[in-house]
Amino acid sequence: MLKATNITRNYNDLSVLKGVDIFVNKGEIVSIVGSSGAGKSTLLHILGSLDRANSGEIWINNQRIDTLNEKELAKFRNKHIGFVFQFHHLLPEFTALENVCIPGWIAGTPKNELEQRALELLKILGLQDRASHKPLELSGGEQQRVAVARALINNPDIVFADEPTGNLDSKHAQELHELFLHLQKTMGQTFLIVTHNDALAKMSDRVVHMKDGKIVEA
Repeated sequence: MLKATNITRNYNDLSVLKGVDIFVNKGEIVSIVGSSGAGKSTLLHILGSLDRANSGEIWINNQRIDTLNEKELAKFRNKHIGFVFQFHHLLPEFTALENVCIPGWIAGTPKNELEQRALELLKILGLQDRASHKPLELSGGEQQRVAVARALINNPDIVFADEPTGNLDSKHAQELHELFLHLQKTMGQTFLIVTHNDALAKMSDRVVHMKDGKIVEA
């Protein structure tokens, strides 16, 4: 599903990624772990097309994406990639249902079809009774599950998650771990996760260790 080779990233004289190779199979949950400053989030953002590498190739579902222009990349990202961040980035003026629908609106999905899909996802995530609530009316765990539903609304090939449990207490973090496993089992969803959470890493199919801008164990 994902293959990247020789990914480098420099910021002025600082070399953050030093020739990273990584792959993720379809339906696999892979976690990237390592100390702060190892380059984990930088790598995730580059693989997810939110940043550009200085060199290397990135393929997602047999499509090379590092050569796409910004307009092509934005279209590809909307259709094929989902994101879950530590900070859920929900829009406070919109309901849970509307927040989930946003990527679908951008993609031009018909409203009735989109809302039905969003409601189905909210039901899967145990939020069917919270669809009309705005983010400030939801708990932290509920907000993060809305963010997961938003990431899934366009049936992405892969979901990139950057410290998804970073702002959750242990109970809600465990619920999110179980949710990822459920989505993998029921929907065949592929995940690449950056995390400091040992429990989340251990439930993954595979753990990739990074140190000083390189993968040291995979």
